[in-house]
Amino acid sequence: MPTSPAPVRAVTPSSPITPRYTRTALLLHWLLALMILVALGWGLYMVELRLSPWKLKAYAWHKWLGVTIFLLVLVRLGWRLTHAPPPLPATLPLWQRTLAGISHALLYLLMLAMPLTGWLMSSAKGFQTVYFGVLPIPDLLDKNKILGDALASAHAALAWLLIALLALHVAAALKHHFIDRDDVLRRMLPFLPAPKNRGDPS
Repeated sequence: MPTSPAPVRAVTPSSPITPRYTRTALLLHWLLALMILVALGWGLYMVELRLSPWKLKAYAWHKWLGVTIFLLVLVRLGWRLTHAPPPLPATLPLWQRTLAGISHALLYLLMLAMPLTGWLMSSAKGFQTVYFGVLPIPDLLDKNKILGDALASAHAALAWLLIALLALHVAAALKHHFIDRDDVLRRMLPFLPAPKNRGDPS
């Protein structure tokens, strides 16, 4: 006696899961974002101070923060090279993908160049960096006032360039979320609700 085929269960499509960055990538991203904003704001504050013991202490804290940022950027870069980021939305135009890649490369470059120029500047000005007041970091250059002043100008210019690029980065993320309504920002903010289906009337 032939058996009737088993009933096929209807499969209800579920909402697509937005790919996220790894927890380590999220931690490094937001930790570095906070530290960089503090370093930039602190740097703008301390350069306006008159020479005093407080200004010297403020510069020391700024340099300690810069060294920490430099080390964390190396960790983040290593993690990025060994862990592929989640894919960008398939609907993203090629020019936006290209621009995103260029801006990310520039961000990494600036996050490394800022501490390096600060280190070089401090060396050329004859102020050795002692990390947290404990670990002396060797000077990369001999004392040279002209070079030190040039490096100070370069450090300041890179700071303003980084501020501009960060502003562009934030503006692009907000545009993706509120205007394009895609999942770019959700990849870095996992606490945001999952995207609704296009046909969802609610």
